[in-house]
Amino acid sequence: MLILTGSFAAELTVKGSRFIAEVLPVTTQAEARDTLKAQKTRYADATHVVHAFIAGLGAEVMGMSDDGEPSGTAGRPVLDVLKGRGVTNVLLTVTRYFGGTLLGTGGLVKAYGDSAKLVLDGAAGAGLFEPYVEKCGFFMTVPYELLDKIKYSLQNYKISDMTEEYTEKVCISGQIHADQFERLCSNIREMTNATVIVERL
Repeated sequence: MLILTGSFAAELTVKGSRFIAEVLPVTTQAEARDTLKAQKTRYADATHVVHAFIAGLGAEVMGMSDDGEPSGTAGRPVLDVLKGRGVTNVLLTVTRYFGGTLLGTGGLVKAYGDSAKLVLDGAAGAGLFEPYVEKCGFFMTVPYELLDKIKYSLQNYKISDMTEEYTEKVCISGQIHADQFERLCSNIREMTNATVIVERL
C-alpha cells in the first residue's frame, strides 16, 4: 500500500467545463469528512465538488459522493481509479465548474476518471507517495549530560516529527517505525544504565 504525504492539484478542461482535481492526505473517515467540508467551503461557487477517499492500513475504509451529478458518473469512477493505484490515506476531490455543454453520462465518467488519473500521476511524479509503514509514538526524558550521546544514537533509526522540550531535563518525543521501537528501548536502556526509559505513546 502507498500513502500520500502531501497535497497536489491538476486541472482538466472538457467542453468548457473546468475539472480541478486535488489529492489531500487523510488518515481517518472523520478527517476525510472535515477536509471535504473545507474543500466545499473553498469552492462554494462551484457546480459540484465530487469526492472519493480511502483510509486505513488495509484500505478498509472507503467513501464517495457524486455531489449532484447523475448517479454513478462521478464518485464511482474517481474511487475506482484510487482503488486501482493501491493507495490509502488519501482524499481525492474533483471540483467542477460547468461550462454550458452537457457531457452525457459517458462523458462525465470519462472526465472524472481522467481528472483522477491526472492528479494521481502528478502526485506520483512529484514523489508524494511512499510505502505505508506502521509507526508508533515514543517519549523519553533525558538529562543534559546524556543528550548529545542519545541524539547521535537516534540517527540510526527511522524517526519523524521529533520534538525536544528543554526544562530541567530534555523531553524528546517523536514517531518511529513500529518494528524499530523495541530495539530503540533496549539500546537507550543499555547506553544510559537504565536511567533513561523510552515510553510508547
